[in-house]
Amino acid sequence: MLMGGPSAEREVSLSTGRECAVALRGEGYEVVEVDAGPDLVEQLQEIEPDVVFNALHGRWGEDGCVQGILEWLRLPYTHSGVLASALAMDKDRSKAAYRAAGLPVVDSVIADKAEVMARHVIAPPYVVKPNNEGSSVGIYIVRDAANTPPQLSDAMPAQVMVETYAPGREMTVTVMGDRALCVTDILTDGWYDYEAKYAQGGSRHVLPADIPEDITALCLDYAVRAHAVLGCRGVSRTDFRWDETRGAEGLVLLETNTQPGMTPTSLTPEQAEYCGMTFGQVCAWLVEDASCER
Repeated sequence: MLMGGPSAEREVSLSTGRECAVALRGEGYEVVEVDAGPDLVEQLQEIEPDVVFNALHGRWGEDGCVQGILEWLRLPYTHSGVLASALAMDKDRSKAAYRAAGLPVVDSVIADKAEVMARHVIAPPYVVKPNNEGSSVGIYIVRDAANTPPQLSDAMPAQVMVETYAPGREMTVTVMGDRALCVTDILTDGWYDYEAKYAQGGSRHVLPADIPEDITALCLDYAVRAHAVLGCRGVSRTDFRWDETRGAEGLVLLETNTQPGMTPTSLTPEQAEYCGMTFGQVCAWLVEDASCER
């Protein structure tokens, strides 16, 4: 069980790893928990696992890096492979893939951090985010009436994505294999940020979402197509915003997560349970689905 690691999402990964390890032991698997660090290769060579369950989140664990190590070591692993992981983590390139597949996304640009802090690089309202982080790490919302550009933290990278703000409801769909599970409507008092995602009570999840049938069908279809165009394997989760005042035209993709969270507040386990699968069964399915050359 690979967990922890050096990314900004270390604590979430540790929680995911602990939950999945408990579930897999309950399904009869022997599990060794590994906090992924500089000695990862040596640890894996010593353990000689049959399968590596990747419970890492964020950079290094979700962007193709650790997947490349596992391919080199010829160790079967869960979730997506090198290319799909790298592509999905890079928001700009994944958007290009979505557009090529005819999937709806909002306009965006990649800009220097200094330029973003000096002037509005696009007209407000807009969102500033790292191009290669997940879980709403480092999100800045610039409202319509903002007179000055945002002052970004030192932790933000030298280049960031600036994208047109998409109003409306936050929704998400998990894809497992080639099957979309259901649509969850995510209700929060503000932006669905890191705290809202992972803190108890930070958000409320309504599933299946109380939305028109045609919007449900579009969400499910778009999620499967996003999973396929990026080349994802195992499970993925695609996030949407829907401006219900515009009907189907108001539905846009935000991003696809190749390592969805598997914590007590996570969305993917909830969707699987709605479809009749226990948490342990989902984890076991991922183990049995593992392979190299993903």
